Amino acid sequence: MTKRVKNQTAGDPYPPIGDYAMIGDCHSVALVSRTGSIDWSCPRRFDAGSAFARILDWEHGGYYSIAPTEMSEPPTRAYIHNTMVLATTFRSSEGECVLYDCCTMRRGGAENPRRELLRIVEGVRGRVELRVHLAARFDYGAVKPWIRRHGHRLYSAIGGDDALVLCTDVECDLIDDHDLDAVFTVGEGDRVRFAISNAEPAKIDPRPADPPPASKFDARLEDTIKWWQRWCGQGDIQGPYAEACMRSAMVLKTLTNAPTGAIVAAPTTSLPESLGHARNWDYRFSWIRDSQFTVRSMRELGFEKEADGFRRFVERSAAGSVENLQIMFGVGGERRLVELELPHLEGYKRSAPVRIGNAAADQLQLDVYGYLLDLAWEWHRMGSSPDDDYWRFLVTLVDAAAERWKEPDSGIWEMRGEPRHFVHSKAMCWVTLDRALMLADESLRRAPTKRWKAARDELRHEVETKGFDPKRNTFVQSYGSEEVDASLLLLPNFGFVDWDDPRMIGTVDAVREDLDLGGGLLRRYVGEDSLSGEEGTFLACSFWLAECLANQDRIDEAREVFEKAAGTANDLGLFAEEVNAKDGSLLGNFPQGISHFSHVAAAVALTAKSE
Repeated sequence: MTKRVKNQTAGDPYPPIGDYAMIGDCHSVALVSRTGSIDWSCPRRFDAGSAFARILDWEHGGYYSIAPTEMSEPPTRAYIHNTMVLATTFRSSEGECVLYDCCTMRRGGAENPRRELLRIVEGVRGRVELRVHLAARFDYGAVKPWIRRHGHRLYSAIGGDDALVLCTDVECDLIDDHDLDAVFTVGEGDRVRFAISNAEPAKIDPRPADPPPASKFDARLEDTIKWWQRWCGQGDIQGPYAEACMRSAMVLKTLTNAPTGAIVAAPTTSLPESLGHARNWDYRFSWIRDSQFTVRSMRELGFEKEADGFRRFVERSAAGSVENLQIMFGVGGERRLVELELPHLEGYKRSAPVRIGNAAADQLQLDVYGYLLDLAWEWHRMGSSPDDDYWRFLVTLVDAAAERWKEPDSGIWEMRGEPRHFVHSKAMCWVTLDRALMLADESLRRAPTKRWKAARDELRHEVETKGFDPKRNTFVQSYGSEEVDASLLLLPNFGFVDWDDPRMIGTVDAVREDLDLGGGLLRRYVGEDSLSGEEGTFLACSFWLAECLANQDRIDEAREVFEKAAGTANDLGLFAEEVNAKDGSLLGNFPQGISHFSHVAAAVALTAKSE
């Protein structure tokens, strides 16, 4: 008995977040559902307007599906080994076929990308009838494009400043000048190709043209496979978690903007942290904090080029001055990331509002100084000491930390209530001063070391008195608070305390007692944060816990927590931002960079301690 293909279930058409795969080309990404539907893609750039956004509004967001007209069993899927090329296998009552999905890559693609989304259906056995439907909706579902035919199997979609060109092996029907649809059949050994490329509307030639030969698209698929496998070959990943770490590394590479070196926190916006509530944010920008962790993890795996690219991106974006530094930038270095709500979209599973932009860009988050100085220190240790220009930039950061560390801020979690004296932020200001003093000494640089040392020592004393609860033997979230915060697990990461310091052991135990919802799945914090709805467990925090436990030689506990957190990945090894501890469903923007780089750090620590 066969069943018709359906992209929805009764009453709720939205697939679980974990049903999606990601493909990308270090410029943009697409999310592909289990059933072969691209439900999210911003073809021009990570943070540009979408062409397909059905994940945020099932009726109006737009999609691009390829699937059999009937299936005898659910599809299966996997990435081709050491690539971001997705292979989805469909089986019908009469045959079997594979759908290959990728954003094509090539050498020199950073400066001259193809910006091409390639889909190839290949027959494996028997015959399979499939349907392709293209319903692009530009500008986050606001614009139905004007679709035109350009000769033989070549089509364009134009609307506003957006345009796509589709080249295909099959003739498609135009539906109301806005959609394309076709039914086709593949037999054993057959291939049918669909290539969509981003274009500029004014440069689309309305005259008929012949599509490129099919062999060109087959070659591009092979080029993309080779590109990824060549990149993976640069890494050095050993141990029992090597394969999973390589997948995380590929995700982080995909989230890197090749032309600028920026690294986006996630490729999506407004996937909710709490269903039905307003905890929906746009993460398609480059946070200094997240990016520093990313390059740190990539460097641990042998990928060093990305570290220098991001360092240069921050220096450029801040115009070489602390006065121009923000906690985050657009992937091109843009500063104005104005937060807007899009009321015409209902949101994933009707979790409005859908937001673009992020008001957190204007927050004071004092920890960013520490991340940048630690990055400079690590870069120096690798043999690249700061040149004159970079040193002047670093000095402005250190002076700012020395002057501002006594101020309250919004903290690592970007709370939108009143600023507080967060312990994590203070500790990272200490890191700023500590790394600067070591850099000045080893690089033989002139610096106000006496003033910096005085600020560093005063800061440590204050954190150890006002930010520590001797009764519970734990650091606390903020001055005067009795609550803990999962960000405290990062304190030994940067040398503020030793991993096995009794105060840190007490902090780990307090975090587990107060924030653990089962097996090591941690909330970030408890208490009021001015937002409605209860978010899920924050996956990165669980990996931080595993890393702490491993470095405290609590190996069995570390492994148990790590396996619990790692087990929340979907079938392709992709992690979301958060997990519902009750049912295991994924929440938040997807896939999430902080989850992947934290996964790598925990795996590296466990591997090192287990040897």
